[in-house]
Amino acid sequence: MSVYVLVLALAVLQQGGRAGSEQPGCQSPEGVRVAEEALEQINQERTQGYILSLNRLYDLSHTPDQDKGGLLYKLAIDVLETKCHVTSRKPWKQCEVRGIDDIPVYGECEVSAYVGTQVELQSYSCAIRQVPPTAVVHVCPDCPTADKLDEPIVMETANLSLQRFNAESRLGNYFTLENITKASSQWVVGPSYFVEFTIQETVCSKETDAYELSKCPPMDCQFAHRGFCQGSHTAHEDQFEVRLPVKMKESPFQNRQPVEVKCEIYEPEAARVEEQAHAKADSGHAGHQQHNHTHLHPHEHLHSVTPSTPSARPDQTVKPRSSVGTVVDHPAPSRLSPAASSCPGPRRHHLGIDRLKL
Repeated sequence: MSVYVLVLALAVLQQGGRAGSEQPGCQSPEGVRVAEEALEQINQERTQGYILSLNRLYDLSHTPDQDKGGLLYKLAIDVLETKCHVTSRKPWKQCEVRGIDDIPVYGECEVSAYVGTQVELQSYSCAIRQVPPTAVVHVCPDCPTADKLDEPIVMETANLSLQRFNAESRLGNYFTLENITKASSQWVVGPSYFVEFTIQETVCSKETDAYELSKCPPMDCQFAHRGFCQGSHTAHEDQFEVRLPVKMKESPFQNRQPVEVKCEIYEPEAARVEEQAHAKADSGHAGHQQHNHTHLHPHEHLHSVTPSTPSARPDQTVKPRSSVGTVVDHPAPSRLSPAASSCPGPRRHHLGIDRLKL
């Protein structure tokens, strides 16, 4: 009898141990892992805005999924905007969070994810917003302040920055402005303006005459390159004036105020898929030259695909990502107190703004 009681007690303890392990809190490795991987998938499916970084796991719960046999997680997470645009497709852990001097943005996400052998994002809803300028000035009076994206000087700065990039890049085609994504200004020796914007490859090669550049349409092709740029334009107080962009071949930087630009150009996803198909198809074929993804004009793309590889057809398109959620600029939603144990978890960043609950 005593042996039976002992075995029963051990079984109860084991079941209790399993139940405890199945209820992770906000500081448990399992809960954090699910939050991190779900956020990675959120960033990868988005097509607009900046990559979000996990700041804190606020709350979580899960229920068994009777159909699949795994667990369905409900997560509440706090996020911060990084300096990486979603076009880069970089993992969020490789992206730097925007600091107090870089127009920081914060927010919250409600996330649903199925967890079996791996984490599968089901749905999400994120509300993000810019840190109020008053909170920034309180901590850093000299930091740049945000400008409206439709201000004439913002467009001027973006155009000047793009002109410099096109003039100095070694890429075969010109790029055109796609979207201005962020703008700010600061007083240094005069007004300084900073812009961030995305660009897209056009059909015009670098041999195109300057007078024809205004007629260069974006390349309507899955192999068109896109990029993300950061530009600035600074002027002395007694010299500053808004000027319209000048023609590329008239040395626009002579007698102008300093213009700086830094761009990252990203290989299109279709090109990566095709390159992988080429590498697979051409493996074992000696003397094969590297595949050329250089664009010659809108409908002339160099291909040498082996016919027996249907997955690498030149006319194959990459299926667009189907969105399962939204990221909107919205005031902070009302929140209930966390229900799970050890929640909320610790914040990873404070940005030096103690008065603001990030």
